[in-house]
Amino acid sequence: MRRFAVGVQSNVRTFLRTPLNVVLAIALPLVVIEGWGQAMAGLPSMPTVEAIPIDLGRLLGGVFGVAIIAGLMGLVQMIDARDADQRLVRTGYPPRVLLATRLATLTTVTVVVAGVNYGILRLTLEPDAPVAAFGFLALAGLVYAFIGALVGAVMPRLFEGSLVVVFLAMMDAFLSGDSPLAADVPDFVQYFPLYHPKQLLQSAVFDGTFATGDLLFVGGYVLVLLVAVTVIFGRTMRTAGGWSV
Repeated sequence: MRRFAVGVQSNVRTFLRTPLNVVLAIALPLVVIEGWGQAMAGLPSMPTVEAIPIDLGRLLGGVFGVAIIAGLMGLVQMIDARDADQRLVRTGYPPRVLLATRLATLTTVTVVVAGVNYGILRLTLEPDAPVAAFGFLALAGLVYAFIGALVGAVMPRLFEGSLVVVFLAMMDAFLSGDSPLAADVPDFVQYFPLYHPKQLLQSAVFDGTFATGDLLFVGGYVLVLLVAVTVIFGRTMRTAGGWSV
């Protein structure tokens, strides 16, 4: 337990010592939320394009903002620390504890990022179910945090991994977010990572309710990603000592 606590504290300090991380977590949400809202509401009227309310646009920007930041943080957590992790395993540090500290730190940072996004949204929106809205926003971030960690466990370098995460998040937000430019969206979009978190958040903000099926789907998504990250991380650490306890 002491190793776990020390590992989390060390990871958090490392995160805070990187100015870019702090800037991304604080400044990017404001730009994304307001920019997305203004862009969606300001679309010109065309036969196949209809502007959406600015509040919904801002909400979609909040979902995308927390997803992209959390995804990149998860990616960086895994790739930047890979060599250090392998050295720690060789010296006898349990890989399970090591992974747990990474994921715990990632979860903590994601909740903070979700809080920043939620605070910015509250400047212009009054959710009907504020606690649920914050929870669902954090859940959207957690899904992408684990996606970023999964990509980081597979991809060899940060550049390639960031391209994958950014492209996936942008396409996901575009197709899952009721964009008026995305006509005839196929049915399989409902299996995209952000589709159900967006549904949950939208219902909580505008209706004060949510669908249990959406929540169960997101919970299953997080569980599958967690298992995948654990398996792949274990394989990358195997040559450095395996899953010793």
